[in-house]
Amino acid sequence: MRAFVAVIEERYFSEAAARLGITQQAVSKRIARLESDLGLRLCSRSRNGAEPTDDGLAFLPHARALIGIADRAREVLRGRRRALRVDVLDTRLAPVIDLIRTFHERSEDVDVELITSNGLRTARTTLARGSVDAAFCRVSGPLEDLGSVPADLEPLHLLVARGHPLAGRQAIRTAELAGSTVWMPGNAPGSEWADYYRLLGAAFDIGIDTSGPDFGWEHFVADVAAGRGVSLVGEGTLIPRHPDTRRIPLVDPTPVYPCSLLFHRRNRHPVLEAFIGFVAARHCRFDPDRQWLPEPDRDAFS
Repeated sequence: MRAFVAVIEERYFSEAAARLGITQQAVSKRIARLESDLGLRLCSRSRNGAEPTDDGLAFLPHARALIGIADRAREVLRGRRRALRVDVLDTRLAPVIDLIRTFHERSEDVDVELITSNGLRTARTTLARGSVDAAFCRVSGPLEDLGSVPADLEPLHLLVARGHPLAGRQAIRTAELAGSTVWMPGNAPGSEWADYYRLLGAAFDIGIDTSGPDFGWEHFVADVAAGRGVSLVGEGTLIPRHPDTRRIPLVDPTPVYPCSLLFHRRNRHPVLEAFIGFVAARHCRFDPDRQWLPEPDRDAFS
């Protein structure tokens, strides 16, 4: 239809071809295909250029209208896809947020929109629907139409009250936690992080207390400070400061929480490929001599 309108407006196939940025032969083939589809002859050639037939004259305003609708629809989609929509579990997860910020700062004319949700449990659906373009989460199970690249391995710290017997230590061997219990009220049933801590507990004989309710980070830190229990937090996770808590690194080995970038293989956002490459080039590999990962996560980070 664009070829037909261009020929009628420009009068010459050569001028229409220049306007559309294609060859004159391609213009002829497109009009021939359109005429074949409609079962009508739309234009004729003469020494004075192309002239619309009576059917062509009748069709011309409708062709222009259809092209206008198509152009407006494309602009709407371009507007919706202008920002790269990235799903993160929590904006307090500094390693992930810093990665996104660095990409944004180094990329000219790239808008990024952050969306927080429920990790892998919702990412599979939102990526398939195109509600988000990429999601950071711990990946498990079959991916089907989804792809992933490793993004980050975050070391874990033990969070204790300042009066706790371990509070004066500079580091704690993970094996020393055997027989103890850590309090993790945010471990939602069915979440990938609850599964990670279940595997960690089984590997080091650590009990995982998920009793709640979970009232948010501020209340969680205050409860630990008050002696409600000890807990585990990521090294880069931004939790509220409290004068009566301490964060102590775990070592020999250091448990690390795996985070990958998940995306749909058929997503054609113009920035997504560059973002995937940026993330993939910066992840740290798993060091089995110093770190611990659940067995299912190791291949992706090796």
